[in-house]
Amino acid sequence: MTLSGLAPAKINLFLHVGPVAGDGYHPLASLVAFADMGDAVTVRRADALSLTVAGPFGGALADEGDNLILRGLRALGETAGIGAPPVAVTLDKQLPIAAGLGGGSADAGTAIRLAAQLLELDLDEAALEAVSGVVGADGPMCLRARPAWATGRGDDLRDEPRLPPLHAVLLNPGLPSPTGAVYRAYDDAPAGGADCPDAPADWSSAAVIAWLKGQRNDLEAPALRVTPGIGEALSAMRAAPGCRLTRMSGSGATVFGLFDDAAAAESAALALQRPDWWVRNCVLGGSA
Repeated sequence: MTLSGLAPAKINLFLHVGPVAGDGYHPLASLVAFADMGDAVTVRRADALSLTVAGPFGGALADEGDNLILRGLRALGETAGIGAPPVAVTLDKQLPIAAGLGGGSADAGTAIRLAAQLLELDLDEAALEAVSGVVGADGPMCLRARPAWATGRGDDLRDEPRLPPLHAVLLNPGLPSPTGAVYRAYDDAPAGGADCPDAPADWSSAAVIAWLKGQRNDLEAPALRVTPGIGEALSAMRAAPGCRLTRMSGSGATVFGLFDDAAAAESAALALQRPDWWVRNCVLGGSA
């Protein structure tokens, strides 16, 4: 038996970050949404746990001995009391690496959920979320893969079913933006706070985009110091015809633009194509 699933790209529609706390974590507030595209994960029963990586960005993970999928599945087996789950996992890596899209956590979350289903493990949603936390603070939100407000370390989650589908273009300039380096640059001159704004009064897509313009990504400035090439991507997205909002996602280097409709997003994605850039139009939010 084989099961397959989408590990969707995660977008921080805004990301407010406070100074590092005594526990070493940065408090944050964010509204996260997930795209209708991402990596593909397949699991099947096998004699032992294994991982095969393919896809256009798979080469960057080929020599990674203990990536987040394997870490998450070992934690799943430990929680279930079965040891390393006897499953063979195939990851079709379509999302860029170190891109601010939560790709590794989404891959792990999808693999955890599929393996639990395949092996018929008696674990409820709370247990699966606890397992997913082993891959990082964004593990539970990526396991859920539905719109949510995230506060605390990013694992205090409140679903937001009112978020409408948002037509978007994702652009990665082919440059890595390592999360650790970006946070260190932020710590050199912390200029944000983990304030969580009141929800918009109107949840139409136009009103949500207008409301988002009043928010920010506090990691954008430090990411630009670490990876200046993100600035060119931001400028190109802002200049795209019909773009209503441009912002960096997570710790970068991917930026996103929001558009009125699918036709405008598709047209912008075509116009933004460059040889070294990864550009995709998609829909964010809505039903998971």
